[in-house]
Amino acid sequence: MEGDQEALRLDVKTDAKTVEAQALWAGLRPGMRVADLGCGAGKTTFHLNRLAQPKGRTVGVDIAEQRIEYANTHYSDDGIEYLTADIREPLDDLGRFDFVWVRFVLEYYLSGSFDIAKNIVGNLNPGGILCLIDLDCNCLRYFGLPERLDRAVAGLMSCLEKNCNFDPYVGVKLYSFLFDLGFKDINVKLSPHNLIFGELKENEKFNWIKKAGIAGRKSGYPFEEYGGDFDAFMDEFNIFFRDPRIFTYTPLIACRGVKP
Repeated sequence: MEGDQEALRLDVKTDAKTVEAQALWAGLRPGMRVADLGCGAGKTTFHLNRLAQPKGRTVGVDIAEQRIEYANTHYSDDGIEYLTADIREPLDDLGRFDFVWVRFVLEYYLSGSFDIAKNIVGNLNPGGILCLIDLDCNCLRYFGLPERLDRAVAGLMSCLEKNCNFDPYVGVKLYSFLFDLGFKDINVKLSPHNLIFGELKENEKFNWIKKAGIAGRKSGYPFEEYGGDFDAFMDEFNIFFRDPRIFTYTPLIACRGVKP
């Protein structure tokens, strides 16, 4: 999903109330040292840091320098530090944390998501909380699209798996990650994400059109249904996705556990 406006897309799609509710459910408390790994635009980091006050500290980490620059510009606050790092590599320089948050990150690492979770464990204090949140059947639960658009979306997502290491089904794996890593007091919460019906909100329009455009171009999918014309696919996607009859949602799975 790399692109010039990816930080803005992540900012627009992030709902602060949802983030705070998820973090409180997972066990974030004032005074904790918090890591937001894959922090993107920094909006989530900002709200996690609010919940960690007073006396809490929060570190936002992302692999992309441009997103860290965006976060520093738009979401700096007392107690927050933003760093560029690759969470697939050892993170010893970050130190230990009481609460580690990984939301909408593991979906980008089909072949390495468990290894990332395993790597993160070393940055948790004993008794620390690891919270993993991601989607299942990502962009694949909808009704009302015309047949060729339906085929194209399904084919596009399949190509993202094969060509881009993307995992539309990582959410269903999160519980097993915590279980296999020996975490205790594991809890799981299932809820709808991107629940869309009726008139689209402006942030939904921006997010979905940008996501379809970037992912579609980079997927390697040939769009044979449209004679190989990507723009024709996007035109039809725009028309029908804005149709108030269309219904779509994605199951969101949140898992949290305590390190022994």
